[in-house]
Amino acid sequence: MKRSISALAGVVLLAVGLVSCGGDDSATTTNAPSTEVVTSEAPATDAPATDAPAVEGVLNVPADYPTIQEAVDAAVEGDLILIAPGTYNEAVQVKTNNIVIRGLERNSVILDGQFKLDNGIRVVGANGVALENMTAMNYTKNGFFWTGVTGYRGDYLTAWRNGDYGVYVFDSIGGVLDHSYGAGSPDAGVYVGECYPCDSLINHFVSEHNGLGYSGTNSGGNMVIVNSVFRHNRAGVVPNSGSYELCYPERKTTIIGNLVYDNNQPDTPAIDVAILAMGNGILSAGGVQNIIERNRVWNHNKTGIGLVPFLEEDPNDSLPDKSAWDTSCADSKKLMPVQPDGALLWDSQDTTVRNNVLEDNRRADIAVGSAGSDLWTLGNCFEGNTFTTSAPLDLEKLAPCGSPLSKDAGDWTAGDLNVITWLADQATAPPSVDWKTAPLPEMPVLESMPNAATAAAVPASATPPVIDLDAITVPDKID
Repeated sequence: MKRSISALAGVVLLAVGLVSCGGDDSATTTNAPSTEVVTSEAPATDAPATDAPAVEGVLNVPADYPTIQEAVDAAVEGDLILIAPGTYNEAVQVKTNNIVIRGLERNSVILDGQFKLDNGIRVVGANGVALENMTAMNYTKNGFFWTGVTGYRGDYLTAWRNGDYGVYVFDSIGGVLDHSYGAGSPDAGVYVGECYPCDSLINHFVSEHNGLGYSGTNSGGNMVIVNSVFRHNRAGVVPNSGSYELCYPERKTTIIGNLVYDNNQPDTPAIDVAILAMGNGILSAGGVQNIIERNRVWNHNKTGIGLVPFLEEDPNDSLPDKSAWDTSCADSKKLMPVQPDGALLWDSQDTTVRNNVLEDNRRADIAVGSAGSDLWTLGNCFEGNTFTTSAPLDLEKLAPCGSPLSKDAGDWTAGDLNVITWLADQATAPPSVDWKTAPLPEMPVLESMPNAATAAAVPASATPPVIDLDAITVPDKID
């Protein structure tokens, strides 16, 4: 959602526009998120000495190269860069395909931008680059960033207190983000955007104390978010559509088996739309054909799961017809934009919300809203959810899955979500806190990559592992 900040300043949420703006390639599915992210163990101290004998294809920092950047510049495809524990005040640029950059110990290999460098590690057009087992903090933009690549992977990464995103993937396909963590960013702890089909997986990610837990503008198509935790952000999981970035609309994102709770955090850094979206768990803003199943969602001031519109006041193109929803990102970039006469309303459409467990979401556990469209025309369906409240009332009876929706199914206006009122809430919401000084819990000591010193270097595959989605159950609630 980065590019939307200036373009959509002052946009009315939803009805005024709600904008949201990997892992081991052999990863296996588990039935619950990794919630025990903090360990009691101190950082490992058995990392190999930096004066160990040289191994072909392995570039050691600082033993062989004093800086990470020098090692990256010297690397060729297939090389492994091993980084010894220490603090590295670098902004690393990667332009070589199929290399692996790995810290020997996640919690003590620290890239520190000192509040003046832009990105911890930025991978620009380099395919197959894997980043593993390290921490990036205090960067003015992003902790870890891939852009314009085919094949990426981020394993055991910690992004802490960065000025835009924690882990940021843009205009890239074929990737995995696994066993990683993002905290303290004004936009999102983790973002994947402008890709279709994305062929990407977010697995066992913990995102907290950000403006948004997850943001994904115009991403989708085998875009899978599973077994992850989104908590203590202004808003939790927020995919969205908008022509201010390419490859619209956001579509076919699968969100299954996640814990999403307490996303009402008032003291985080936050871009304007994060303040506008505050108090929602999973919020599809103009997204289409998404699947939201078997998540546990609780304690939000607004909705647990909300399907809402995004009104784009200054669009770059007209709304795509439904017949174009399956157009690939590559093909859509070849099309000539058609400048509309006025604003665009991106409704959330054809999304399935099924078998989620929701409680204590004060406005509504499950909800659908618009800013002018008849709700029964949007094709969203709700089935098998455990919930108490909905907007409109009796939502599962009004919009069951597996049958056409009808205006005669009941009263679609009773208990209307009335998203326009969220504007007034934005005006009185707690303002953003400076990301450099925003209060954060003590940095957790997180699980480190097993066998980091000896594991083979495996560049990122452009084909993420297949997850058995049917095997994922609703995760147990945690405190």
